[in-house]
Amino acid sequence: MRKSFVTLTAALVAALALPSLAAAQANAESVVVPQVDRRDIKLPKFPSNDFEVGLFGGMYSAQNFGSSVAGGLRATYHITEDFFVEASAGQTKVSDEAFRRILPGGIFTDNEEMLIYSNFNVGMNVLPGEVFLWRDVAMPSQVFIVAGGGTTRFNGQRMKTIDFGVGVKVYVFDWLAVRVDMRDNIYTLDLLGKRDSTHNIELNAGLSFLF
Repeated sequence: MRKSFVTLTAALVAALALPSLAAAQANAESVVVPQVDRRDIKLPKFPSNDFEVGLFGGMYSAQNFGSSVAGGLRATYHITEDFFVEASAGQTKVSDEAFRRILPGGIFTDNEEMLIYSNFNVGMNVLPGEVFLWRDVAMPSQVFIVAGGGTTRFNGQRMKTIDFGVGVKVYVFDWLAVRVDMRDNIYTLDLLGKRDSTHNIELNAGLSFLF
């Protein structure tokens, strides 16, 4: 009796399993295997744009001597997306006209004296964004801060300089950007026998080429 019950149970299990097996086989046969040849894809080589060179022009306000036109060059290496290092050099002509109104002969041998400065800075990008020219056209932009030091040569003196500032960069193309910078160049100047720490504000704009 027990043997018959086991045999009957096995037969019922087999009968229930047959439809499931048949359905699985039918699903397997209905799967479409695409006959597509694989192609080798070459990924494009995009430039990293880690390097940047540019030129700038603007105004240099030398403390005690007024403002004058300045210009120069800069070279930048982007270490990461957030940090970069930059070397720049510029020059301007400074006039002692204001002193000549008080002191006969003024301070300089000539009416104007060349001021040459060079700095090495570390910068950080802080505010990425976009500049909208009109409703449907936007250009990527980047606000950054810089700080560093260098030298300033002026009136026969060579002064150690500390500088810091802020700027904004707008990318016209992947390889071209427009920059506006404002810096404070701080150095000690020996003027009329007295050494004073001076703040010399520089405001410039220029083009940068990235590669």
